[in-house]
This record gives sequence, structure tokens and C-alpha cells, in this order.
Amino acid sequence: MIILLYSIVAAAALIYVPFLVVGYARVSCGYDMSAPRAMFDKLPPYAQRATWAHQHSFETFMVFAAAAMMAYVTGVNSPLAVGAAIAFVTARLLHSVFYILNIPVLRSLMFVICTLGSTTLFVLSLIQANSN
Repeated sequence: MIILLYSIVAAAALIYVPFLVVGYARVSCGYDMSAPRAMFDKLPPYAQRATWAHQHSFETFMVFAAAAMMAYVTGVNSPLAVGAAIAFVTARLLHSVFYILNIPVLRSLMFVICTLGSTTLFVLSLIQANSN
């Protein structure tokens, strides 16, 4: 199922969406090329949250990529797998948006949806592998 591979690419690209906000804030604050990490405390709160969203994206990507690759390799071919992959990518985008906008309840809901998407792909992969 090619959608699994495309969803990995999309999830990888989404890692950098919050960083665009961070980049804008850094330029607005006067970017210090010699100490970019030291600028964190100078960033406005929305940009600090965007930094955290960016970092969190790396953490969740690794789990999702493993789950999607496992589903692809085991030959999972179901609407549930497609839904799980699309749900992950959509929730990942919204997670960053809600993080930056400081809406913790919706951010947490998106995290749960991402976790369920990855978990679903792992479970479907194990079922598929055991049926062969």
C-alpha cells in the first residue's frame, strides 16, 4: 500500500512545519548566528511552544515510521491501515498548530490520535505476520 510510504514522507515533512514559526520568530528577534540555541529564552512564548512542537515531532515520527514500514513490509492492505496512516498525519499537523496556539486539550487529543494511529499499524502488522 503506497499510502503508507507517502504518509511517512508527509510525517517527515511535518517535522519542519513548527520550525518555520521558530525561524520567523528568530528573525523577528534578531537572529544570533553564533548562538542559535541560546536565543530560546529571548523567543516569544508562541515560538518557544513551536520549538517544543518541532522536537516532539521527531519523537513521534520515529514510532510512526517504524509502524508504517512494518505494515508495508508485512503487506497490510486494509482501509483501517489507510485510515490510521491518514489520521496520524492529520493529527500530527493539528498537534503542532494546537501546540503553537497553546490549546493543550486539543493538542493532547491529537497526541492520542497519533498514538492510536501508530498502535493500529503495529497491531495490524502483527496480525498480518501471524496469519502467514
